[in-house]
Amino acid sequence: MAGTRLTYRRRNPYNTRSNKVRVVKTPGGKLQYQHLKKRGSPPKCGDCGIKLPGIPALRPREYAVISRPKKTVQRAYGGSRCSNCVKDRVVRAFLIEEQKIVKKVLKESQQKKR
Repeated sequence: MAGTRLTYRRRNPYNTRSNKVRVVKTPGGKLQYQHLKKRGSPPKCGDCGIKLPGIPALRPREYAVISRPKKTVQRAYGGSRCSNCVKDRVVRAFLIEEQKIVKKVLKESQQKKR
């Protein structure tokens, strides 16, 4: 029907990712396109790639507007790495330091034998 045909309200005439619309009925009873914004993708863990819990999925520019506590979590590497990866890093660093101490003790005991 010619009465239900709709046209875009902006200059871009193509059905692209940045030009998505939905049909809305106005108070006057007419159908009209309403342009939609793109969905934000959630920030991911830099090590394992899972979505970081506690941080909202926004468009990049919207992160500049929200406050710092909404962008991070209260932990080392908060807002950058997930808790499991931080735990792995802490354990790995501890084991490396322990290994260094063991090597040092073995070296000293071998020097005493000679």
